[in-house]
Amino acid sequence: MLRVRKLQITLLTVFMLCLSAGVLLAQPPDKTKSGDPNDKPRNVTPELKQAYKKWLENDVAYIITNEERKAFKALATDEERENFIESFWRRRDPDPDTEENEYREEYYERIAYANEHFTSGIPGWKTDRGRVYIAWGKPDSVEAHPAGGAYDRPSWEGGGSTTTYPFEVWFYRHLDGVGDGLEIEFVDPSGTGEYRMARDANEKDALRIVPGAGLTASEQLGLTDKADRVNGVGGGQQMNYQREQDSPFRRLEIQNNLQRPPAVKFSDLQGIAGGDSGSVLDKDPLLFDVRVDYFRQSDDRVITTFTIQTSNKELSFEDAGGLLTAKMNVFGRITAVSGKRSGIFEDSVTANATASELSEMRDRKSVYQKAIALTPGTYKVDVVVRDVKTGNKGIVNMGFVVPRYDDKKLSTSTMVLTSKLRTTTDRDIGQMFVIGNTKVIPNLSGVYKQGQEVGIYLQVYNSEIDQTTLRPAVDVQYILTKDGKELLRQTEDWGGMSDSGQRLTLARLLPTAGMNPGDYEIKVLIKDRVRTEGQQVIENKGKFTITP
Repeated sequence: MLRVRKLQITLLTVFMLCLSAGVLLAQPPDKTKSGDPNDKPRNVTPELKQAYKKWLENDVAYIITNEERKAFKALATDEERENFIESFWRRRDPDPDTEENEYREEYYERIAYANEHFTSGIPGWKTDRGRVYIAWGKPDSVEAHPAGGAYDRPSWEGGGSTTTYPFEVWFYRHLDGVGDGLEIEFVDPSGTGEYRMARDANEKDALRIVPGAGLTASEQLGLTDKADRVNGVGGGQQMNYQREQDSPFRRLEIQNNLQRPPAVKFSDLQGIAGGDSGSVLDKDPLLFDVRVDYFRQSDDRVITTFTIQTSNKELSFEDAGGLLTAKMNVFGRITAVSGKRSGIFEDSVTANATASELSEMRDRKSVYQKAIALTPGTYKVDVVVRDVKTGNKGIVNMGFVVPRYDDKKLSTSTMVLTSKLRTTTDRDIGQMFVIGNTKVIPNLSGVYKQGQEVGIYLQVYNSEIDQTTLRPAVDVQYILTKDGKELLRQTEDWGGMSDSGQRLTLARLLPTAGMNPGDYEIKVLIKDRVRTEGQQVIENKGKFTITP
């Protein structure tokens, strides 16, 4: 009996084991443990809705940065995407205090213009001209040759005559991050209306591959071979480029910079700009000076220049490819007394020196200037400057009053004592410190080394016209004093031509080689010799110091 009972237990145990094995065999195989990659679950990112995809790939394709693009693609919900788009445009809004976003409105107007004027076989916004126009705005001037034809090359293209395809040359005075005095050439070799950005001046030459035709001046003289120009060697100019911007490297650099989205600059500094002037932002705050000057533009607009100057001793230099470089970021916000934002400026200032020049460079100043047209009234400007290497920052808040110029009264701009004062050249186009036809770099510290010339710059408005000479006639008197004692009094009879209507420009260099070190004051008296009623005389003065 006991043997039978043991046998029954053994059979029951075997049965249960077989049943369990059957259950396990009946279960489907676990694909996650399979070696076949096709059996593994797929990690699929949900596709963007068409509206967001169009915004990213069409609307803002030319101005969105790589960081912004990555951040947008990483968003999970539509609410996050809507907030991102709102923030994207707000960062670029030049006047956030208004309901309209002027940048966004202008941007979509550019897209519409490109589609209307540059469309050929592809939409206008996809063309080379469309890309440049949308990202960088309207050029300052356009030289258009819509039919091509006979063309006399300028000297910097090699001279000689040829026949060209249709082409255009766009000129920009200045583009941030790209350069100054830019000429961008577009060529339509197919005649379809699709202009492509040219890599060199020879792309528009319709006779380039025709033997013996359309030769440059040097090719006609046998100094160069046209085959070299066709092959891209020498350019028909013996590699002697008269203008730096025509060299292959510079052209490639410009085109590469044009492909980048315009920079969104120092939004972090904008958040600091509301702080108190002189507040300690760092253990070692960056010290700098700010000066505001006024130059009449029209009856209701005044060119207001903001000049920021810091000593290079305040900056940290680091080695960058064998050249010691210091860089500071500048952010400024202009606010009217009503609280309305009237302008923003932001840029970088770089100082370079070799190791042997560093000691001398540290004794110099780094200067930045921004000119903005404002209406007469009371304003405040908040300026933040940051040393890029150390991160040290400084802030200055100051109020100022933009004057209202009466067109019936003799008046002047602010008088500027300068460190440099000269007539402008073509290289100054689009640069800072240009006022009219003069390069004017203010000296905010007012300190000059003995022998360094003190520049005096002043504009005079609304002087009466002498009916005999049909020219303005004013007396200008310069008075130099030291410790209250008059050292020099000099009078000029200003009867020359005005440079703009009834505007006169006084630009004078005062030598200091014979001056002893010390503090001086220069006074400029201006008297209208025609308008005797009220005997209008205006006085401007400034102080400066001569050091050994």
